[in-house]
Amino acid sequence: METAEIQRRFLKFFESNGHTVVPSAPLPAFEDPNLLFVPAGMVPFVPYFLGQATPEWNRATSVQKCIRTPDIDEVGKTSRHGTFFQMNGNFSFGDYFKEQAIRFAWDLTTGSLESGGLGLDGDRIWATVYLDDDEAIDIWHKQIGLPLDRIVRRGQADNMWSMGIPGPCGPCSELYYDRGPDYGPEGGPEVDEDRYLEFWNLVFMQNIRGGGPAKEGYEVTGDLPKKNIDTGMGMERMAALLQGVDNMYETDQVRPIIDKASELTGKRYGVSTSHTASESHPDDIRFRVIGDHVRSSLMLIGDGVVPSNEGRGYVLRRLMRRAIRAVRLLGYDKPAMPELLPVAMERMSAAYPELRTDFERISSYAYGEEEAFLKTLKHGTTILDTAVTETKAEGGATLSGSKAFELHDTYGFPIDLTLEMAEEQGLSVDQDGFRELMAEQRRRAKADAAARKTGHADLSAYWKLLQEQGPTDWKAYESLATESRVIGILSEGESVAVAKAGQIVEVVLDRTPFYAESGGQHADAGKIVGPNFFGEVVDVQRPVKKLVVHQVRVLEGELVLDDRVEATVDAEWRLGARQAHSGTHVVHAALREVLGPTALQSGSFNRPGYLRLDFSWRAKLSDETRSEIEEVSNKAVRDDLPVAVKYMTLPEAKDFGAVALFGETYDETVRVVEIGGPWSRELCGGTHVSHSAQIGPLVLTGESSVGSGQRRVEAATGMEAYRYLARERDLVSQIAEEIGAQRGDVLERVRAILQRSKDAERELATLQAKAVSGRAAEFAAAAQQVEGVKVAAIRAPEGTKGGDVRNLATQIRGHLPEGEPGVAAVVATAGGKASIVVAVNGAAKARNVSAQALVKAALSGKGGGNDEIAQGGGVPADQAQHLLDAVVRAITA
Repeated sequence: METAEIQRRFLKFFESNGHTVVPSAPLPAFEDPNLLFVPAGMVPFVPYFLGQATPEWNRATSVQKCIRTPDIDEVGKTSRHGTFFQMNGNFSFGDYFKEQAIRFAWDLTTGSLESGGLGLDGDRIWATVYLDDDEAIDIWHKQIGLPLDRIVRRGQADNMWSMGIPGPCGPCSELYYDRGPDYGPEGGPEVDEDRYLEFWNLVFMQNIRGGGPAKEGYEVTGDLPKKNIDTGMGMERMAALLQGVDNMYETDQVRPIIDKASELTGKRYGVSTSHTASESHPDDIRFRVIGDHVRSSLMLIGDGVVPSNEGRGYVLRRLMRRAIRAVRLLGYDKPAMPELLPVAMERMSAAYPELRTDFERISSYAYGEEEAFLKTLKHGTTILDTAVTETKAEGGATLSGSKAFELHDTYGFPIDLTLEMAEEQGLSVDQDGFRELMAEQRRRAKADAAARKTGHADLSAYWKLLQEQGPTDWKAYESLATESRVIGILSEGESVAVAKAGQIVEVVLDRTPFYAESGGQHADAGKIVGPNFFGEVVDVQRPVKKLVVHQVRVLEGELVLDDRVEATVDAEWRLGARQAHSGTHVVHAALREVLGPTALQSGSFNRPGYLRLDFSWRAKLSDETRSEIEEVSNKAVRDDLPVAVKYMTLPEAKDFGAVALFGETYDETVRVVEIGGPWSRELCGGTHVSHSAQIGPLVLTGESSVGSGQRRVEAATGMEAYRYLARERDLVSQIAEEIGAQRGDVLERVRAILQRSKDAERELATLQAKAVSGRAAEFAAAAQQVEGVKVAAIRAPEGTKGGDVRNLATQIRGHLPEGEPGVAAVVATAGGKASIVVAVNGAAKARNVSAQALVKAALSGKGGGNDEIAQGGGVPADQAQHLLDAVVRAITA
């Protein structure tokens, strides 16, 4: 049974049992400050479990896309660890509890294929329960008929579920399937979890956990307001069972990726491995890493994550680089993503058809990242080769752990490749030192994470206001002022009755005209005025859906709960905001017209007079392309295109051709902003002009890279665009006046001046070099006799350039007495740093005087070159004389 069919049967079963089918949330946990990604199927429902919000349904079911990365290094080594997975869940919010949840799981799991079930053999199913959960044991044994010897009690680490942070938790019952003696010893899941494969976890959500360790040893601090059910059936594990394969990597959604990797590398998967994944051949582990990580990368990019060096983007980058590394270790050196990613898309698009329609954008990011990483590997290889050469030159046989860590941490060079390539050159690597540095880095990262991750964000005050007062009557689309009532005042998260002059507080009104920051648009500015109060609105947010919260600086008087006030948006601010937000849509449409449909927006920010827009593109925009984008944008402004707003369902909006932006979550009914008909259609909740001419002039002011395969354009709109152009005009006028040229001749005149300056600099440099080299004989004549060696140790004249210093050293060497051992040591200073060049003649070399050894003696082992001439530097300029003295001492020694 294919995975897509398992998904269909699961949702159909629970829908027929009164559950509402809820679409999967995006993989990035946009609405939870504690999480990078959704790690479990219940995460989108957390506010309902905590009683912070009222669900629209008493029963729900979903197939949630999930990512877990804490055990990323274990991927491929066991049959249980993977990064991307799908969690089939059914949820009850104060409706049914243990008995019904257990019955649903058993009926679907063991139901016949003909009746829509999954057809597992009930005689091979085991159940685990929490230590003291006698109720669950009674249900399994007396109602379901499961023998007591197949029901196992387990402790908090195994059978008390939580998200690993303060929040909802509860005892759980896990279902395991006995795959038979080929997979391990008998005795149940406590004996062997490869043979007894967990496939379903029924969580009886009834408690709240406090702080403490993630899995066990934390305190259960209380009960949830209602008993809820959260169950999760692992899609990949069920697919492995129903498809008769050993593990999740061999299912229909992953195995084709492995097969393609096998074809590319010429190595076969599974020929040296038993049924037990933990006993796998290293090549098979690499194949599984490829299958898992390529699929995970596809799904992450599909949900809007792009490679970067921090946060979600760093996780994606790490997954991709591990996959690319694994392909390389299997012997394939060419770009692999163009071969592997389409296979993943073909397998996953049966369940997620949007992957096919969006594949051009997804693949552009993936291929760009691989291209960048291959360059990193090339660069890292050069650095590694240098480190190996230096280690051998010093007589060492082990590459230092610090160098291996530098290669890994600074250059992204995988430790496996460092080990492999060092071994090829006859060196080992100080792995203990490397691991110690890695452990220290992890300790710092965990300490930083612990400082930030204090549990599920405390939004209780906002939820309480929402439940007691209802949603904010939001008038931002239709008005700049409202008569309102103060229904909440919060100071540092606590409700207060009064706010006084000098305080900054959060104010909740029953009705507001203020736009709350979202969708890249900055919050409105304005004021709130009451009978005895005047306050400035400095920020507006929605900490929970449907509740608008104003951050207010109290300037005069006192604000009292239940006061009647007038809330007024700054009209100039709003006009500028509307121009900038509509300008963002216009620039986005112009980008797609000029560059093509893959130039999709991946992020934006706009405030009055300014906009920036990030989009997927792999190359720097040429000046001509920038001009064309600017011209297309301003033509749209000139044509005074109508701006229309339409409301429709999300599927209707997609059929309508509206672009949905990543990083945003949408309700079933969405708002579509249209500029010029089909030319620009986007899902958007922002404020906009009514005709494009109201945007005013639009000027691109900057274009830059913000990550692999991602560019950013910045622009000014309205009066800010006019002021920008005026400043540019005035600057040209000032330059023209300064150089005595007409405005139209400024560029040619400046070029001529610059050329004359360069010619003069070159001529001056030539004269200086001649002057310095002309003193070579003088410097050689002043050489001192040191242990039978003529040593000319001199300070180069101020301003002597690097190449001239080397030439001076060789020229001095040439003027030393022929046939007599001689050394020329020249030190120069520039930019606050000192450098040294040492040259020795043949007679000195015959006495085992080495230029490289002398430089290393002066620089504590640093520097490069050979026995005849060597150089190094980078020390403070005040150590210049020390370098010369060190050379003399080394000759004496």
